[in-house]
Amino acid sequence: MESESYNALVAEEKNGSYVQSVKTLNTSDLPDHDVLIRVHYSSLNYKDALSATGNKAVTKSFPFTPGIDAAGVIEKSDDGRFNTGDEVIVTSYDLGMNTPGGYGEYISVPGDWIVPLPSGLSLKESMIIGTSGLTAAIGVEKIGNQQVKPGDGIVLVTGATGGVGSFSVTLLAHLNYRVLAATGKTDQADFLKELGAARVIHRDEITAVPNNPLLTGKWIAAVDTVGGDMLDAVIRQAEHNGVITCCGNVLGHQLHTNVYPFILRGVSLMGIDSGIALMEDRMRIWKKLGAEWKPDTLHSLARVVKLEELPAEIEKILNGQQVGKVVVNLRD
Repeated sequence: MESESYNALVAEEKNGSYVQSVKTLNTSDLPDHDVLIRVHYSSLNYKDALSATGNKAVTKSFPFTPGIDAAGVIEKSDDGRFNTGDEVIVTSYDLGMNTPGGYGEYISVPGDWIVPLPSGLSLKESMIIGTSGLTAAIGVEKIGNQQVKPGDGIVLVTGATGGVGSFSVTLLAHLNYRVLAATGKTDQADFLKELGAARVIHRDEITAVPNNPLLTGKWIAAVDTVGGDMLDAVIRQAEHNGVITCCGNVLGHQLHTNVYPFILRGVSLMGIDSGIALMEDRMRIWKKLGAEWKPDTLHSLARVVKLEELPAEIEKILNGQQVGKVVVNLRD
């Protein structure tokens, strides 16, 4: 296949700061991997914003095209598992970190990173879910695997208006759990209730509690997306045999807590990482998300923007102002 020019959002350093702009690139400059994909949709994650603003812990070399999510159609394949015209999803691995990502109209990736688009999902719907939704679904599956059933009690979601949090709310509600949504953006209560939250509280109600090793149990399970003191408070207020899944560190990467919730109440703390999830786990969860786990409220989660609008959205997510999911349309 001859090389082709395409549009991409490029992050680069200018006068000591990082800026993003849409530029014309060429497919011949992409890595020489097995599969070339024409990207139709991508999405915005916090990690994308870090890459776009020069965070060297995420992306080492610039200029660079971020985007850890991509959904599109295969243009060329040297991998026998995939054919031209196949609709596929790529999330995480090294995409959008040091391999040019989904904010370009083309990506070149190894076949081992690719998930066939599940029946029941469109390319756009797969990016409403994206990495954040996959992360949420892994956490929800772990809660279910610990035998927490919808009738067992309240399930708490922290950081509920964010990408992982909002999808956790809508997926848990879809599966008939009673969801308590905690957020600093209580003006978004109607949005969270539309997604299925039974009740919305300010996040301070979780953390403004005595520093006792154990507190009155309030939830049988939780998806914590923020970490730090919030996670400690969530653990200490879990009920007997409660299950806490965690995936975030916006409130800090250190956890200061005590052993009593674990040894006196049998609380389980389980980590979530979709970045290096095994392919068999990805395939299983994506299949569920295209079938019995596909929420009716899926489209209520997302706003769709074009490449040119991404810099403003990147600034929003870095400032904690983003609500729900931003989907990037590269098809038009």
